[in-house]
Amino acid sequence: MRLNAEHLAHARRVADAILYEGYLLYPYRQSSQKNQVRFQWGVLMAPGYRDIDPHESDASQTECLLECPDDAQVRVLVRFLQLQERVVQGVSPETGELHDVGALYVDGTEYTCWNEATEREQQVTVPVSALLSEDKNLEFHLGSGEAAEDLLEASGRLAGRLIRSWAALDGVIRIHAERVAGPYQALRLRIRLENVSVPSTAPRTRDDGLRHALIAAHALIGVPGGTFLSMTDPPEWAAAAVAQCENTGTWPVLAGPDDCHDLVLSSPVILYDHPEVAAESAGDLFDATEIDEILTLRTLTLTDAEKREARATDSRVAQMLDRLDDLPPEMIERMHGAIRYLRSAPAGARAGASAPVVGGSDVAAAPGALPGDPGVDWPGPQVTDRPSVPWWDPGSDTSVSPDTDHVLVDGVRVARNSRVLMRPGTRRADAQDLFLIGREAIVEAVLHDVDGQVHLAVTPVDDPAADLQRNHGRFLYFAPDEVEPLDPGL
Repeated sequence: MRLNAEHLAHARRVADAILYEGYLLYPYRQSSQKNQVRFQWGVLMAPGYRDIDPHESDASQTECLLECPDDAQVRVLVRFLQLQERVVQGVSPETGELHDVGALYVDGTEYTCWNEATEREQQVTVPVSALLSEDKNLEFHLGSGEAAEDLLEASGRLAGRLIRSWAALDGVIRIHAERVAGPYQALRLRIRLENVSVPSTAPRTRDDGLRHALIAAHALIGVPGGTFLSMTDPPEWAAAAVAQCENTGTWPVLAGPDDCHDLVLSSPVILYDHPEVAAESAGDLFDATEIDEILTLRTLTLTDAEKREARATDSRVAQMLDRLDDLPPEMIERMHGAIRYLRSAPAGARAGASAPVVGGSDVAAAPGALPGDPGVDWPGPQVTDRPSVPWWDPGSDTSVSPDTDHVLVDGVRVARNSRVLMRPGTRRADAQDLFLIGREAIVEAVLHDVDGQVHLAVTPVDDPAADLQRNHGRFLYFAPDEVEPLDPGL
């Protein structure tokens, strides 16, 4: 049995975005301050680097649960970037010999020294039955090397040369599996990726360490015919077993489209289940957390000199700039104003009955129907004038007051200045919320949204930037059942 090719392609598109997340950031020039310290996600240094920075790990571990028979096959694809140093050489006009230079211009194109990266993959397939008997360890070795690229003028004369070199890498993929106790006999699968490289010269800086690192390391794990369980929102019967899984440096999410259940992406970047690249995206911008439209427009405003330096920095940036320079207006328009996750109106719902009303206009209209369309029953008066107070203005509804409203939590009155413990619920998709569990916070406001739901705006007590965040109106938001009162309220 094989993995669905379309599902795998869907997952690889997301994995590619992770692979190059932060590879280079706007304005994409090596002289930019933000590009002086690169590669922050999924970096596995050689073990010896711990003497320089004990916080940089040499291994990552993924543990997840799935349901599958013993004759199923576990397929693991580990992917990462390997650093390669690019040196520019020019031809000396006096001797005609090549020598290292900082930059070289050939027929109007600039070439500079830089640390590029190349993609690497390692894969292993092993039956579940074999894993239940003993662990599987796959050792891999990538030898050091060097490649040369001649730079020729239009006349054919040698103008210079690019020398790309890379260090040796050694790693191990360790796979372990065991059945979980209980009636469902789910399989706990562990994938551990270790960098075991031994540099010939001990690294002294982070740049030295990166030459022997696995960068942006992540894994695609597939079990054809199996069913992975969500680690973010597991079924109740598996919640305890999921809580016992240990994930270090990565977080496994269900991959592929929503109907895919036999594929997991273990990512160093926190994702939700079934992540996908926005359909409006015209290509990689090396910052998947940014809004494509904003980043595209900002890139198009770069001066010719800035674009020339960006092109000289990295060939992938040069390709991106070529794509953006030729981007038709309709593609930019396509990025603008995309709306997702709209809730459908319940079957049989009548406008003005149970659907929320925003600014006097009903938002539960049937798809394609507009107020005034013939044949559509729109009870109640048609609102044609702009309201005197916008619906989003707090003054539009005097029945709510964030500063004085309260809500009862476990029979305790919670209002502004109440102290609570944060207890993020399991329905949240952001794994960073785990760091908030049990921490004390102060309630800043009790808020009501347009759907009638209540939210508590809170500030962590131990946040050193609390005053700054409060002045900017930036808070954390919780439902009432996600906090535990510490005092009887005010």
